[in-house]
Amino acid sequence: MTIKAIIFDVDGTLADTEDGHRQSFNKAFAENGLDWSWDVALYDKLLKVTGGKERIKYFVESFLPGFAQPADYEGFVKNLHAVKTGHYTAMLRDGQIPLRPGIRQLVTEAHAAGITLAIATTTTPENVSALLEVGLGKDWGKYFSANGCGDIVPHKKPAPDIYEWVLRELKLSAADCIALEDSNNGLRSSLAAGIKTYVTINPYTCKQDFTGAAAVFDDLSDLPHFYRSAGLPLPK
Repeated sequence: MTIKAIIFDVDGTLADTEDGHRQSFNKAFAENGLDWSWDVALYDKLLKVTGGKERIKYFVESFLPGFAQPADYEGFVKNLHAVKTGHYTAMLRDGQIPLRPGIRQLVTEAHAAGITLAIATTTTPENVSALLEVGLGKDWGKYFSANGCGDIVPHKKPAPDIYEWVLRELKLSAADCIALEDSNNGLRSSLAAGIKTYVTINPYTCKQDFTGAAAVFDDLSDLPHFYRSAGLPLPK
């Protein structure tokens, strides 16, 4: 069967973004007078929860039992996340977080071959735009027919909502598509939507369970191998 669309996760898949997120959270905490500091080991645990605001809440509830929540707790979390996003997008604009090997080539070649491309992520639209503007150029949007991100669905990964939203936008069935993910949460999300999924691991996800993935790669530096595995037409 001919693949009509590739749906991409963003964080950890298009770029190794997670440590940039971690550093940006810590800058936001310091700016807001909080003595919180997320090291690599702790952040690895926090990544079991998708979504930045959800991750802050999980940290407070699971690791800070004595924390006195402010009256407007939702506003407190939203502000922290907004400050963090500012630091993170600044890192992206400065070119500190490049696209992973093979990603730019895959996007441009697949688009040229007439394959529909889309995004399905829990990260904010601002983060997606800042990353792809640097990685693909100011006209990066021309490559993607649907941009599913942030809070546009009620339940984030591992729920299938974001993938189901993208399928509706593309007017395609799950069988017409493949997904590219990097984490167990992402894989569970795409598989729950019925989409055949390929995984590229990164340092934060390399030890996770990828049962059900069509294939697992270190990265996409060998694109011809990925094309053959996924049944995609090789560029002429």
